[in-house]
Amino acid sequence: MNPELLHSLWVAMALMLVIEGIMPFLSPQNFKRALLQMAAMPDRQVRLIGFFCMLAGLIFLYWIN
Repeated sequence: MNPELLHSLWVAMALMLVIEGIMPFLSPQNFKRALLQMAAMPDRQVRLIGFFCMLAGLIFLYWIN
């Protein structure tokens, strides 16, 4: 595997962890509330949200590159 590509993947994963950690760090109560609301959703709705988030991420990635 290309070392530059591997480095980019590690950087992307590190940035993902930083972004994912912002909400629980800044507002743990709202984060817990959001998780409880998500846990009450049907699987199909959670799956659709995940799909559209991935799709939006792919479109944004394509746009910036």
